[in-house]
Amino acid sequence: MHQQRSLQIDWITVGLYLALVAIGWMNIYSASINDSVTHFFDFNQIYVKQLFFIGLSLLLILFILALDAKFYERFSSIIYLASMLSLIGLFIFGKNVNGATSWYAIGSFTFQPSEFAKIATALALAKYVSDIQTDIKEIKDQLRAFLIIAIPALLIIPQPDPGSALVYAAFLFPLYREELPSWYLLVGFIFAGLFVATLAFGVVWVVSAIVIILAVLFFRKRKKRPSKRMYLLALIAGIGFVFSVNYIFYNVFEQRHRDRFNLVLGKKVDAKGIGYNTKQSEIAIGSGGWFGKGWTQGTQTKGNFVPEQHTDYIFSTVGEEWGFAGSLTVVLLFVFLIIRLLILSERQKSQFSRVYGYSVAAILFVHFFVNIGMVTGLLPTIGIPLPFFSYGGSGLWGFTILLFIFIRLDASNYVNR
Repeated sequence: MHQQRSLQIDWITVGLYLALVAIGWMNIYSASINDSVTHFFDFNQIYVKQLFFIGLSLLLILFILALDAKFYERFSSIIYLASMLSLIGLFIFGKNVNGATSWYAIGSFTFQPSEFAKIATALALAKYVSDIQTDIKEIKDQLRAFLIIAIPALLIIPQPDPGSALVYAAFLFPLYREELPSWYLLVGFIFAGLFVATLAFGVVWVVSAIVIILAVLFFRKRKKRPSKRMYLLALIAGIGFVFSVNYIFYNVFEQRHRDRFNLVLGKKVDAKGIGYNTKQSEIAIGSGGWFGKGWTQGTQTKGNFVPEQHTDYIFSTVGEEWGFAGSLTVVLLFVFLIIRLLILSERQKSQFSRVYGYSVAAILFVHFFVNIGMVTGLLPTIGIPLPFFSYGGSGLWGFTILLFIFIRLDASNYVNR
């Protein structure tokens, strides 16, 4: 009991969380309110359901903070195993929603286990890295860590839900903090660049560029340079990957994903088809000007021009009704939260807490960056929610649990000083 009374919660982080949830609900209200609403507490309305989800989130917070911090480390492996089984179970018992079998349905209640798999993976990864008690420089340690990350991603991709699977790339950043060789990140960015470049310019141009760049690097005089074998390996790997891009694009991606990539690359402009959501979102955000049209006053929002605006496209409501000033405020709140999490992570005495904290920051950053990039037309639409903003119980509870487990671990850090 003494330990519970001594908890020193980081109220800055809690305050940022509450601000984001409150602003998110205000925009869900605006995006869903209509003339058919007869009274405020109509449970058929999306904004009332979100209030219910927020209320349950507050109860979850109390439960998370009440548990001993050691619980999360001690049972991380069991939590991870249970989460993976829940993902496997979708192939048998899952409900198809919008083309993806990502949900369990219990009566009118639906539950998306992939939102909670991120928490389980963060706990399992933090546990594994802390157990090896050294920097993650050994190949065998790296492979095991990658396996922990890859298993849920590979179970999510066939649902199909490539957007949620993409988020697992965020776990490379906490590993990088724990001395994962930087060339992993470099190689990842290079292959991502080659993928986009091949789609944009074609195989011949990209292969020619690879050969020229490697030739320049090879003949450049330097005291220390990689061996001829390394250059040859890079050449074979680069060219081999480029030749596989079209196969991946046309045989692994679904048509809707191909259309979205083509739209961003300027190869296909379909304002009434696959690009409709993004186009209308851009119009809504652009029409907001500097200070917006006012809360619940957005004409694009009221006219339902942006489909699913209360979920993945909720930021378009912010842009239209709150303008550049409101959009910047929301962006800064996310940036401050992520920076705060990094600061707290660095002060952790436990490696488990530090790795978990970096995982939380990385997951929030990827969701925030990709969602806003998607809504503004800078990135392809891949369908991942904006944390604490997008409508949905699974998403809100998942992000809440993810964040407050770390707040509990940080509070324990103070207690144990």
